[in-house]
Amino acid sequence: MTETATTGTPADAEKSRRDFLLVTTSTVGVVGTALAAWPFIDSMNPAADVRALSSTDVDITPIEVGQAITVVWRGKPVFIRHRTSKEIDESAAMALEDLPDPETDADRVKKPEWLILVGICTHLGCIPLGQRKGEPKGEYGGWFCPCHGSHYDTSGRIRRGPAPKNLTVPTYAFIEDTTVRVG
Repeated sequence: MTETATTGTPADAEKSRRDFLLVTTSTVGVVGTALAAWPFIDSMNPAADVRALSSTDVDITPIEVGQAITVVWRGKPVFIRHRTSKEIDESAAMALEDLPDPETDADRVKKPEWLILVGICTHLGCIPLGQRKGEPKGEYGGWFCPCHGSHYDTSGRIRRGPAPKNLTVPTYAFIEDTTVRVG
């Protein structure tokens, strides 16, 4: 057998060619498998309509002091109330031992003047009254569930009735001073 100075033996050249083909074929196989699997993996992500429902942005500029609005988030009513200084003071002054589900007002709000709650009674899932002008607000100025008589205060805490827990505070953040993102 004759050797060439540049390539070595023919056996070495064959081994080098085989290694190159093995690496190339393996790379193409891995890339091809990843490209074929991507649509399946991507289909596990939430759809655009589901992602859109996961959060709701609300402009709170037009809400006057003492006024409350209801928005929908994930198919649930969410109460947004611009509280008066009297409501804030009453909520902060409440003794925790007088509450069936003790929770301070400071733990329920990020800014004292804004109260944001999921508007579903924790007893049987009714929607409490007290959001609209003229509706009964119960004995504590907050919300009243007429189905079974649960009374909530101006911080959404249960004060009287069969409801076992306070109205739920959803996850929310103030994006700007005038916009809140629920969810």
